[in-house]
Amino acid sequence: MNERFADLTKLPRQPAARLLALANAKLQTPLDSPASAPVEAVLAELEGKGALIDMLRLMSVALPARERVWWACLAARDTLAEGAPVPPSLKAAEAWVFKPTDENRAAALAALEIAEIEDDTVHCATAVQFADGTLGPGELAEHQGPPGASETCAFAMNLVALGTREADFDAYCAHLVDRALDIARGGSGRIETKTKETT
Repeated sequence: MNERFADLTKLPRQPAARLLALANAKLQTPLDSPASAPVEAVLAELEGKGALIDMLRLMSVALPARERVWWACLAARDTLAEGAPVPPSLKAAEAWVFKPTDENRAAALAALEIAEIEDDTVHCATAVQFADGTLGPGELAEHQGPPGASETCAFAMNLVALGTREADFDAYCAHLVDRALDIARGGSGRIETKTKETT
């Protein structure tokens, strides 16, 4: 097993294909791995094929709800200008990660209602809204949410962050993958960014 993908203790012990199917998600890269292959094996194959975006997609469905939202929040933080105020959507999502109560989930929904139209961090709050597969807390919990909605929002937030990094696109994309892997090992995801040196 590729050491880069070892000890991902937070990930469910299910085949990658099943996790993708449950989240209504597909990879763009044709796989040689069998349908029974675990996430680690599929990640290794995708790495070998240079399929960084598909690695992000797979991690978005493999990470558990809190870890997935935190991963999105870290990407959202990357998009903020230095000294910029933290948008309510991001604040609410982070609060839910640290204390995943119905009250904090409801606060994330409330933040969505007042979000500025250009606020991309709404992806984080929306990932919270659908975190358990329902439409939200309270009475909304009685209704099933769109399959894979939370996962897609976390993936989208990482793509938004990636879109801001043309100068070091591949290096930053690899960093986003490594960040997800660190979280999957029980880490904070706050790892050093490996980017190309500028002259």
